[in-house]
Amino acid sequence: MTLKQEFNQLEQHLSSRIIGQQDLVHKTLIALLADGHLLVEGAPGLAKTRAIKELSLVVEGDFQRIQFTPDLLPADLTGTEIYRPQDASFSFQKGPLFHNLILADEINRAPAKVQSALLESMAERQISVGNNSFELPPLFLVMATQNPIEQEGTYPLPEAQLDRFLMHVEVGYPDSGAEAQILALNRKEALKQELATPEELSQEKLFAARQEVMSIYMAPEVEEYLIQLVLATREPQKYDQALANYIEFGASPRATIALDRCARANAWLSERDYVTPGDVQTVLFDTLRHRILLSYQAEAEGVTTNQIIEKLIQLVPAP
Repeated sequence: MTLKQEFNQLEQHLSSRIIGQQDLVHKTLIALLADGHLLVEGAPGLAKTRAIKELSLVVEGDFQRIQFTPDLLPADLTGTEIYRPQDASFSFQKGPLFHNLILADEINRAPAKVQSALLESMAERQISVGNNSFELPPLFLVMATQNPIEQEGTYPLPEAQLDRFLMHVEVGYPDSGAEAQILALNRKEALKQELATPEELSQEKLFAARQEVMSIYMAPEVEEYLIQLVLATREPQKYDQALANYIEFGASPRATIALDRCARANAWLSERDYVTPGDVQTVLFDTLRHRILLSYQAEAEGVTTNQIIEKLIQLVPAP
């Protein structure tokens, strides 16, 4: 069985365990292959937590859930130095961030210092405590969730820091058919019936898959299309003046890198060895949604970033 087939089998298994959220499952695997982090936004009870927990059961590595609260301290994530009276020395006690798969639940409930500690570890892949720096494991994936319903007692993530997330995925409600499947699965779990689980994917295979993803062929025309989509967020007046009035700041070069990696991962999961404009468009919303800063006029008129991205797809000619 090839690596692509193993990942397809993995995606099918996760979709059978996280019913009605196929898009979330697919984007989680893209993040895993693209070596990036996910920000997932949706109402309570939509399997956001379940998604990363189920992934941890089929991928080699340890899992840690962190519930973010207003009284959390940075040391609660990174760890702290513990005094040893027997020899009058300090030893570093590692925190929950020293795991492979991290669920940062309701990240917007923690104050800015705690958010910064997490975001720094995501970007630098290391944690600094005192005069020492500690490397995080090679496999390090953070899925941060936030609830869009409640605003009281929350600390919104700074727009500039959102750029550190590879993708911002929005999760919606499942349809009636999926609801019936959810009930059936819940009854099976309540009765403790055994459910088939594929063989655990080793980290060695995951890193090999990442190399294959980065080696996929991207035609110069497709790469130029990808670049022009990002540039259009910075210079929208070249395409449409009304669009220019809605964008305050465009996407950074991190967006170009994220779009390239995610498009490659999407093509690889589709069992192709080349990237198409359709691959770019498939991941465009999730990679740009949190990187375009809207103007006051756009917010006053109720224009969303999703509408802006839809307009970009219409305006930027595809090869």
